[in-house]
Amino acid sequence: MRIGEHKILIVAGEESGDLYGAELLRRVREIQPRLTFYGIGGRRMRAAGLECLYPAEPLSVVGLPGLEELRRLREAWNRLRDFLQEFRPRLAVLIDFPGFNLRLSNLCRRLGIPVFYYIAPQVWAWHRRRLRTLRRNVDLLVVVLPFEEAFFREAGIQTVFLGHPLVDLVRPALSRETFCEIVGLSPYHPLLALCPGSRRQEVERLLPVFLAAYEILKRDHPRLQGVVVKAPGLEDSTLWEMVPRGLKTLSGYQYEALRYAEAALVASGTITLEAALLETPMVAAYRLSRPAYLLARLLVKVPYITLPNLILGEGVVPELIQDQVQPENLAQALRPYLFETRIREETRRQLARVKQLLGGPGASWRVAEQLVRFYHSISPPEPPPT
Repeated sequence: MRIGEHKILIVAGEESGDLYGAELLRRVREIQPRLTFYGIGGRRMRAAGLECLYPAEPLSVVGLPGLEELRRLREAWNRLRDFLQEFRPRLAVLIDFPGFNLRLSNLCRRLGIPVFYYIAPQVWAWHRRRLRTLRRNVDLLVVVLPFEEAFFREAGIQTVFLGHPLVDLVRPALSRETFCEIVGLSPYHPLLALCPGSRRQEVERLLPVFLAAYEILKRDHPRLQGVVVKAPGLEDSTLWEMVPRGLKTLSGYQYEALRYAEAALVASGTITLEAALLETPMVAAYRLSRPAYLLARLLVKVPYITLPNLILGEGVVPELIQDQVQPENLAQALRPYLFETRIREETRRQLARVKQLLGGPGASWRVAEQLVRFYHSISPPEPPPT
């Protein structure tokens, strides 16, 4: 057997990538059980059978990394480099995480290891110079947003759109009545879901202002209920102690909280797409450190920051950015969704179009089939010289 035969490197460094990567691992192993995946992933990918070379959780960074984050990134890089050089896996599957994975694609190219890139970097928004790296290093790019296929193909990159895995994944397991009973909510009073992000830095910047917005709404509407959704993988910290006693903090039931809430207040990110697939009216907030925000203003070239708005091509989801993220502004934007049925239902109808545009169910199966076909179409890498 050649060195690296049946071995595949897979790297996902963020919460959403871990979610998609775990689905992909499970589907591929059902089609081709002999394949073994090594690399970086979170708890879901590890549970799905990843031979973990470095955990993903310490690598998730918002904005510019500090010294400790840089140290962890360097440590992870060294482990992957050593693995690639020693074992020469047949294929590298890189999932999103472009700051790390695009650099890794350079190393794969130098070692003659084909690259299957899943979840494209958002170069249509910023970092257009990354197109050259993708064109040079990526053998097949699998995108999950419908408008991306033509964009990347026009840039000379072999690209395919197979749908979005969230279409299958985003569905509540409990009825509204059961959810409310378990969590201790009334099914008859309005509910606001507060989702301050999946990274510690996001939560630090957004949770206090989200809570203040809720208090404003609660003061005017005493029957309003709220839940704070703690994203999977977020560590416990004193930050959560600021949540007032009457407000529930949930470590699970994210999709139930979104589906049965009249409205959601969310950090801009994958959660906006999840809420849209559940047809939940939302207000999205985004706040960075001042240097990171000033840099983003220079680089970002799209009219919207949330995925539902980009997919729909219009501003259905209100977006509040940086200094706009104030409790009064958030409360004002949320009021129509919480307390005006006509506006809430019209917004639900608009958001329902997102699912239609993302393709039918079964995206993870289609990606797995594409990956297995690609694996069999490539030649194994030559062993390193002795």
